[in-house]
Amino acid sequence: MSDPRATIGAMDKERQLRPAKDAMDRDRADPDLDLDAVAAHAGYSRYHFLRAFKETYGETPGQYLTQRRIERAEEYLRVAGLSVTEICHLVGFSSFGTFSARFKARTGLTPTEYRARHVGRGAALIPGRAHITRRAHISIG
Repeated sequence: MSDPRATIGAMDKERQLRPAKDAMDRDRADPDLDLDAVAAHAGYSRYHFLRAFKETYGETPGQYLTQRRIERAEEYLRVAGLSVTEICHLVGFSSFGTFSARFKARTGLTPTEYRARHVGRGAALIPGRAHITRRAHISIG
């Protein structure tokens, strides 16, 4: 039988980590997202935050952030008429090489291959000239 105190402790830890995870979701497109600032949302030092996050969610904050950025890139590749380089920067990667390598590691395809395979599924590419804003939104003008 499991110890109810352990379950309560895990729930408390997850509740404490939630504001930091929410901050990472909100600011995922910022290439300068700072681990110390994110950890502060949970009231932890960066090292304690790394350990607690991995223990709670099964992956490091960096792995989580990369996954969220790749998910957003997949969405943009399917529906936005932007270049792969524009999408790379829009989702928060500062290096195209890192973006491509991590994208392929997560999806098994390069961003260009992914677009070619998935662009016909779901919504069509958004036509027109896309403008990218700081908060990672696309507006058509």
